[in-house]
Amino acid sequence: MSKALVVYSGGQDSTTCLFWAKKHFDEVCAIAFDYGQRHIVELEAAKQIAAEADVRLNIFKINLLSEVSHNSLTDNAMEVETNQPGHRPPNTLVEGRNMLFLTYAAVFAKANGISDIITGVGQADYSGYPDCRNEFIKSLNQTLNLSMDYEYHIHTPLMWLDKSEIWQMADELGVFEIVRDQTITCYHGIQGEGCGTCPSCKLRNRGLIKYLKSKNNG
Repeated sequence: MSKALVVYSGGQDSTTCLFWAKKHFDEVCAIAFDYGQRHIVELEAAKQIAAEADVRLNIFKINLLSEVSHNSLTDNAMEVETNQPGHRPPNTLVEGRNMLFLTYAAVFAKANGISDIITGVGQADYSGYPDCRNEFIKSLNQTLNLSMDYEYHIHTPLMWLDKSEIWQMADELGVFEIVRDQTITCYHGIQGEGCGTCPSCKLRNRGLIKYLKSKNNG
C-alpha cells in the first residue's frame, strides 16, 4: 500500500495537493504547523477540509519562526505589502519556513513509515520566495536522505504551474468549489476570495479569472 504525507496549510495550493495525493496514493495523511502566523485561522480551514477529505491531520506548534524572523506574517506590527517590491523578496517571506516544515515532515514521515512527501511550492508564481524553487527542493531532498539515512521522495505537483493551471487542476480533481470557497490563501486570513488587495489574493484571483475565461472560451 502506497502512503504519502502532505505538508498542509489550508490554502489553495496545499489543498489542491491534498486531493492530488488522494488520487495518486492509497493512504494519505497531512501535517500542519502553528508557527505564530497572523492568519492562524488557516488551521481551522485545514481541519475542516481534511475532515471532509477523510485525511488525518497532525498539527504541531513550532515557535522559532515567530521569535527570530522579522516578517509581516508573524509580526502583527508590520503591514503586509500590497505591491511586489522589485529589489528584494516581499516582507511576507518567512525565512526558512519551507525548509523547517519539510524537515519536521520528514521526521514525522520516517517515524510513520512514509517515504513520499507532497508540498505545494511552485516556481512559476513563486513571488520571489527562494525556498519555493525546484533547485532548493531537490537539494533538500538529498540532504534529508543523507541526514536520516532514509529514501524520501518530495513531490511538487504544482512546481511548474501558474495559478490558472492550479485552478484547472483543482477542477479536474473535482474539488474546485472546496478550493474556491473553503481555503484561506489571504494574508489577512479571510476565507475564499479573501481581502482582494494583498499579493496572495491578487495572484489567486487573477489566476481564477484567467482559468474561468479560458474554460468558458473552450
